[in-house]
Amino acid sequence: MESSFSIPISRRDFMKLAGITAAGVIAGGSGGHSAEAAAPKTPGVDFGEAELPVLLETDVCVAGGGSAGAAAAVSAARSGAKTVLVERGIMLGGLQTMGCVYPCMPTYIDGSDTPYIQELNRRMEKHGFSPDPGIVTKTFYGGGRSVYVPETLSLVYDEMCSDAGVSILYDTALVGVVTEDGKITECVVQTVEGLGKIRAKTFIDATGDALLSRFANVPAEKGSSKTGRNQPMSLRFEMTGVDVNKVFKFFSETLKDGRMDPEFVKKFKYDHAHGRQPYLEFAKIKQNEAFFKKGVASGELTEDDILYIQGFSILGKPGTLALNCPEMPPLEYSSTSAVSRSQSVSFGRRMMHRLAVFFVKNIPGFEKAFISREATMIGVRESWRIRGKYYLEEEDYWQAHHFPDAVCRTAYPIDIHDVKLDFVKKLEKGQYYEIPYRAMITNEISNLIVAGRCISGSFAAQASFRIQPTCMSMGEAAGIAAAWGLSHDVEANAIRWEDIPKEDRSYSSEG
Repeated sequence: MESSFSIPISRRDFMKLAGITAAGVIAGGSGGHSAEAAAPKTPGVDFGEAELPVLLETDVCVAGGGSAGAAAAVSAARSGAKTVLVERGIMLGGLQTMGCVYPCMPTYIDGSDTPYIQELNRRMEKHGFSPDPGIVTKTFYGGGRSVYVPETLSLVYDEMCSDAGVSILYDTALVGVVTEDGKITECVVQTVEGLGKIRAKTFIDATGDALLSRFANVPAEKGSSKTGRNQPMSLRFEMTGVDVNKVFKFFSETLKDGRMDPEFVKKFKYDHAHGRQPYLEFAKIKQNEAFFKKGVASGELTEDDILYIQGFSILGKPGTLALNCPEMPPLEYSSTSAVSRSQSVSFGRRMMHRLAVFFVKNIPGFEKAFISREATMIGVRESWRIRGKYYLEEEDYWQAHHFPDAVCRTAYPIDIHDVKLDFVKKLEKGQYYEIPYRAMITNEISNLIVAGRCISGSFAAQASFRIQPTCMSMGEAAGIAAAWGLSHDVEANAIRWEDIPKEDRSYSSEG
């Protein structure tokens, strides 16, 4: 995270610039918050009387196979529920895999790795991807393991689902739901065979965009209550053929990038035998800004191109760098507009190629580099969020709020790419806040659980809880709760997480 562009901001400065006030929400409840960001009803079709084939009948249906959805499906199946996972792509992991979003950002609090994450790490290590311990201890701690290489991660997700008995429907898009008496009875999907229904007892919305929830008319909101804008989207890519040592030397010695720690990096010199390379991370920060602005002055780049630049080495991929850019300007493109979201992809692709050409011409070490991978999923940080039984706010972050029904913990800062400040503040080391189960359930639909970046919370709160490890832990809890509720005849939105036996929970609050 770059302090100049991905900003964990102070409460006072955030409320001044983004206009979200603590008075806007009644603490502990779901009412009273600003309606400025309220989303209109999502258009849909009444499929109640439609004569569509029932493709599958199951206990639990999970919509979305990203970091939250994969965890939810595996956990529900392991807890004894027959489970179907619906994914519109052809691999699990969502932004982790198709979106090339790595490294996995840390929670900045020890003890946050729930059992699912711990197992995922062990499985990745069995495939030869043990993270450099120096990187983990110096740069990352808590939540995940710094880097999940997508090609291996998608395989591990398949293995975990297969071992748990999850039925995966790939290449399947959600197009609607059937509701009756405050419950979702079926979801409607588009497959290669045409439209069909999946009938389930409990549904988990892990779409990231709260699409399942919105089809069921669950209230939702989007963007900042002050500006109405969503966080900016990215289109990530990889470049191969890079001499990482030369790139490191250029940023550390020529540009004097103080974040390049020679004493740290020299412990991880490039090793052909083991595919190791020095850990490298470069970005458009204060020390490097003049260099990138020269590209604008020469006409090689645009101001939009250098809005956000970040690149880093990838564990297990020697000679390859991951580029966490370009970032499409939020004033022009919105993640909650179908037309705008689509247009941003073409715009971002042109930005990507301009950046790649600039790197090859101007950064030593990139002379023989080329684009080797382009994300197949747009990098959406924030779109719609449900309004659930509990509404998380930035105050929950600043007050390090703990909950009796907490499903996970995090201290990841309020990271809003659309707000740029020089002053950076985050929780003190050792402090954290928790995500309550009540933020994952609604008053309107009794058999629905929501997991991932689209749970109930404000624009500012979502900027903290949206990261991969927190989403994975939310998904894990959703799967456990769904299966427990079915086995105990308790509706999903009536479950008290703290009533589930401690040995069956993935996380228990320490108070």
